[in-house]
Amino acid sequence: MHAILKSWQRIFAVLIVVLMCIGCSKVPSTSYNPWAVISVPTEAKLFDIAFTENPQHGYIVGSNATILETNDGGDSWKPLNLALDDTRYRFDAVSFAGKEGWIAGEPGLLLHTTDEGRSWSRIPLSEKLPGNPISISALGADTAEMATDVGAIYQTKDGGKNWKAQVEAAVGVVRNLERSTDGKYVAVSAKGSFYSTWEPGQNAWVPHNRNSSRRVENMGFADNGQMWMLARGGQVQFSDPTKPEEWQEAQNPELSTSWGLLDLAYRTPNDIWVGGGSGNLLHSADGGKTWEKDRDVETVAANFYKIVFFQPDQGFIIGDRGVLLKYNPNVATTSPAEPA
Repeated sequence: MHAILKSWQRIFAVLIVVLMCIGCSKVPSTSYNPWAVISVPTEAKLFDIAFTENPQHGYIVGSNATILETNDGGDSWKPLNLALDDTRYRFDAVSFAGKEGWIAGEPGLLLHTTDEGRSWSRIPLSEKLPGNPISISALGADTAEMATDVGAIYQTKDGGKNWKAQVEAAVGVVRNLERSTDGKYVAVSAKGSFYSTWEPGQNAWVPHNRNSSRRVENMGFADNGQMWMLARGGQVQFSDPTKPEEWQEAQNPELSTSWGLLDLAYRTPNDIWVGGGSGNLLHSADGGKTWEKDRDVETVAANFYKIVFFQPDQGFIIGDRGVLLKYNPNVATTSPAEPA
């Protein structure tokens, strides 16, 4: 009797695995993989990437004071060593407007260049600054906007000599924070239990309850101002383009998954890529109505934390342990029936 019971238990276990596989297989595979794995000389966790006015010249920043530089559009990278007082700085963000660039990091670090990174100067920050800089946006000559990990926002118009607060009070510790091209912000609370929004002219952040029982993982903006939300369990949701305060029905592009979705980026207004844990990469060519999975990158041993498109044919995916993927438009525009 005991042997029969164990036999049935094994059968049930196999059936569960089969059912899980069937659930996963419901997501169609992409007919092509436009992402190439790029070798970089570090295993540090990478956080952000930016290019100067020259699309061939860019920088990646990360943990352990990591700065990598490329002069060939991102095909190869070399480390840049700055004379800092500590190698344990975490560089969270990098941004360029023309030749002028900024790097924000923890604890309390801000770097500035006016010559595409040939030389960098450290910008002194007040000890009373609420939180650590985690976001920096280069807005033009001598002009930048900085945000901290508690939602304080400051702007400079004189190259960092003086900063003016844009919001009266911080929002609290945030999980992540994103800025739209027209200056709006969305911040997800540290525990993902709510999110807050702010736009120029407002005195304070506006809190919002999450619209489901699932904790919010990340949020951001499309170029047209539409918002997107990633929640625990692989859930994707978009705001209503005609009613910005309302949200469309939530989607689960891939059911029966144990990994989360971490970032979303628009390549074009309708072409969307979503990255997640364990090399999970999803794609929608119709604005998020239907989804397919890029299974060719599942073997990449990394979590895909950030996806960035500077132009429709220039994009990158950043992961942990020094993982970098580059978008290859030549593969994307090649018919599956033709040789790549």
